[in-house]
Amino acid sequence: MNEALHPSSLAASKRRIPVSQPGMADPHQLFDDTSSAQSRGYGAQRAPGDLGYPSGSTSPQTAFLADPVSNMAMAYGSSLAAQGKELVDKNIDRFIPVTKLKYYFAVDTMYVGKKLGLLFFPYLHQDWEVQYQQDTPVAPRFDVNAPDLYIPAMAFITYVLVAGLALGTQDRFSPDLLGLQASSALAWLTLEVLAILLSLYLVTVNTDLTTIDLVAFLGYKYVGMIGGVLMGLLFGKIGYYLVLGWCCVSIFVFMIRTLRLKILAEAAAEGVPVRGARNQLRMYLTMAVAAAQPLLMYWLTFHLVR
Repeated sequence: MNEALHPSSLAASKRRIPVSQPGMADPHQLFDDTSSAQSRGYGAQRAPGDLGYPSGSTSPQTAFLADPVSNMAMAYGSSLAAQGKELVDKNIDRFIPVTKLKYYFAVDTMYVGKKLGLLFFPYLHQDWEVQYQQDTPVAPRFDVNAPDLYIPAMAFITYVLVAGLALGTQDRFSPDLLGLQASSALAWLTLEVLAILLSLYLVTVNTDLTTIDLVAFLGYKYVGMIGGVLMGLLFGKIGYYLVLGWCCVSIFVFMIRTLRLKILAEAAAEGVPVRGARNQLRMYLTMAVAAAQPLLMYWLTFHLVR
């Protein structure tokens, strides 16, 4: 009994920590620890590989209904887009022949250089026939005799800029005057095209000369106009008249040798006599178109050089 009541044994019994049974809380803990239970319950609901959210199960019926609807919507949208594109292409080609315009802009640097040399020195050129491939004229970059719209378009823009420069050097520049210069040039070009088309209709000429061909051929005169104005700015009226006179003679020869193959060659193919009255009208028409180019070149440039 004395040994059992020894102080050392009492101290040891006081230091002994009782083992808590499962499900019983720690008597020294103020709140119950429920994190483990929640984690066990949450983990039971979480599927492997998920990001902590319950994985939603997709039924086969939902997947079966979703795929056909989306495919039908995509097919319907694609058909609408195709129909819209076809409608736009038809309307554009009706008013603006985009496919034909691509032919007239199919040029390269070598063609532009050769064409400019042909416009300034047409006397050195011998073969003026346009090359064909399977009844279709080849692209301008392969044939220097083919008409193009690149040089006339760039020459017209450059002519307007040079006109503004000339007006500026004379203290006469104004946006209204520059706009009048550009609009007058376009108006004369339009009148030329309409007059030639009407003349071809009255003379009953069967030719492959199209309206775009006429715009291209008539637009080549802007190249000579640019040269005349620039020389007038550098060397005065003497330089203007010399260069413009050379360019006028060159464009006259160029138009004669080019248009005669388009107008007179069709007459020869139809068996029309060379001395016939209708063939004479075609020759006069060709001469008139060629002679109108120098007159318009002078009319649109003489007031720019003083």
